[in-house]
Amino acid sequence: MKVIEGRIQSKPFLKWAGGKTQLLNAIVTRLPIHILLSLQIDRYVEPFIGSGAVFFFLKKHFHINESYLIDSNPELILGYRVVQKEPLLLIKRLEQLQNDYLKLSEENRSKYFYQIRNQYNTQRKSLDYIHFNQNWIERASWLIFLNKTCYNGLFRLNKKGDFNVPFGRYKNPAICDKKTINEASYALQDTEIICGDFFLSTQFIQNGTLVYLDPPYRPINSTSSFTSYSKEGFSENDQKRLAQYFREMDKRGAFLIQSNSDPKNEKPEDIFFDELYKGYFIERVPAKRFINCNANRRGEINELIIRNYGEKVG
Repeated sequence: MKVIEGRIQSKPFLKWAGGKTQLLNAIVTRLPIHILLSLQIDRYVEPFIGSGAVFFFLKKHFHINESYLIDSNPELILGYRVVQKEPLLLIKRLEQLQNDYLKLSEENRSKYFYQIRNQYNTQRKSLDYIHFNQNWIERASWLIFLNKTCYNGLFRLNKKGDFNVPFGRYKNPAICDKKTINEASYALQDTEIICGDFFLSTQFIQNGTLVYLDPPYRPINSTSSFTSYSKEGFSENDQKRLAQYFREMDKRGAFLIQSNSDPKNEKPEDIFFDELYKGYFIERVPAKRFINCNANRRGEINELIIRNYGEKVG
């Protein structure tokens, strides 16, 4: 698909485990046919925004009249709001962090990383997450710094809510990507950014709304649940709540498309999602597993794409 001249050029400003960059083609080719033909989306809702790969791609290729981005992770939502409202101040702070970091030896870079991580975790206890304030800019800069310099670009919280990903050994990390932040800020203008459970999105969904769902994946084996993007996590009961939400929004006339892990990669007899979404279109598409502590387990697997409309592609 070609970029339409004059359209917003944007991409994620964060690295994110489970980001959908590699599945974009599979997702976009499965959009409702009237959207693919008109390149118009009247209302778009994404209740698990993550890195926003799908949103930013759609902004580049389609005209979106209204968009609502939601996530239960307050740190992520804070970062989005700062990028939306104060990109220049954020860039200025990131430039300072980048300059300070890159001139250090690897040993001192590690010390600097853990110093920022400690400040980030300490600040959380006294931060006002509701009302936009200057502390948000500092925090968003720390979020991006840690994201670009930590191991594998993960975002992981322990049960106390502390960020606990270790230092990553990158020679020249792009801590301050001015172009990406400015373009992302432009893409986020006139977009509602909301912190909360995915169910909050129901108030914005009506007949014809396009809803893309990318929940935290159900672990496909006993070792793959190493990331938790909020201290509460996303349980199997949450997956069942999401399936009920899917059915309710289907009745409203929304166009729903979801990606999720395929348990059959490890257990061919596991029909958890096949049962949960019985009656809907369930497809298995190839994807690569990039984040795994065991290099031998990185490679091509299947992921699920579930829709309430259309026919199988290919």
